[in-house]
Amino acid sequence: MYNKLFTCLIVLLSFTAHSQIKFEKGYFIDNNDKKIDCLIKNLDWRNSPSEIQYKLDEQDQPITISTQQLKVFAIENESKYERFNIDIDQSTQTIDDLGYDRNPEFKKENILLKVLVEGKATLFEYSKDNKTFFFFKTDTIPANQLIYKSYKVSEQQIAENNFYKQQLARALKSDQITNDQLVRLKYERNALIKIFNSYNTSQDSEFSSFKPERKKDLLNIAIRPGITSNKLSITNDAASYYNTKFNNQIGFRLGVEAEFILPFNKNKWAIVIEPTYQIYKSEKTRNNGLSSQIDYNTIEFPIGFRHNMFLGNDSKLFINAQYVFEKAINSKGLFEDRYGNNEIEIKPRNSTVFGLGYNYKKKYSVEARINLPKEILGSYVFWESNYQSVSLVFGYSIF
Repeated sequence: MYNKLFTCLIVLLSFTAHSQIKFEKGYFIDNNDKKIDCLIKNLDWRNSPSEIQYKLDEQDQPITISTQQLKVFAIENESKYERFNIDIDQSTQTIDDLGYDRNPEFKKENILLKVLVEGKATLFEYSKDNKTFFFFKTDTIPANQLIYKSYKVSEQQIAENNFYKQQLARALKSDQITNDQLVRLKYERNALIKIFNSYNTSQDSEFSSFKPERKKDLLNIAIRPGITSNKLSITNDAASYYNTKFNNQIGFRLGVEAEFILPFNKNKWAIVIEPTYQIYKSEKTRNNGLSSQIDYNTIEFPIGFRHNMFLGNDSKLFINAQYVFEKAINSKGLFEDRYGNNEIEIKPRNSTVFGLGYNYKKKYSVEARINLPKEILGSYVFWESNYQSVSLVFGYSIF
């Protein structure tokens, strides 16, 4: 039964993952300056994309095109990217690898920049390989990088080249932007967006901000009770008369889940942590007439990823994949033999769990999950076990 359930779960995961392709209204301009209105697959890219998928019509098959073939592409009211052949700093941003040169190490590259603010003064962002740089241009200044670089003064001291403040002081002259604001200005997306918006507003020029609205509740907490169906078999290579195949047992579990939404890819990805208390008790009379008992109480700490697939404003499917750290509490096995009871310690190994669930109105949820077979007698040489469980978990979000 467990193998069949696992197979069904994998099929469902594949189906739901495949079904979540979403194309939104947009356009692109190719290298021949031809503008194509189309539907673009919106992945809410964290890094600058190397390719995009588009359709000319909702019923068409997706077409993949390299961004090197494009000058511009945009998704309506959401995002816009422009390609430039431009100098970009090659310096590392990793603290352990910083050098002593305060100046950027420029190299000209053909790159795609994300438009954050577009107007008389335009702000761009470029992210790749855990690096984030900002660029800008105005009516009189061509696109170039805003310079910020950390560097070593000594092995114990790190300094910063904040030349971007001088660049903006020269380029964005406005009564609404004070020297004090520029001195305190951080090399961060929101801070820079605010300065560029202030400048464009002061110039009475039309401008657009492509900073999409992010989900505000990036942390969700839920109570997660449920029921489990468990089965366990135990063998002893040195004394086969201890071998026991326990009957399936229905148990209970209670967990508290913390879901940390990752702020990219349309809030579809999250890190999930769910401390859970579970109980499993079973007793079986073996073929030799002697009894075996298991008292297995555990606190689990599953941590892993969740992929959300939105079906509408009020509902979504989700997939969980988690690695489970586990600690047994007051747990033991008793195996009767001709001398009395042989007591063994329960010491579970870590395991992996997968789940498929449904959430309604960000408040109520239900999830079917399967725990891959695991060993719960990890400290013994001759004893071996195979513990499997499937669960039906209910959730209620408290915030």
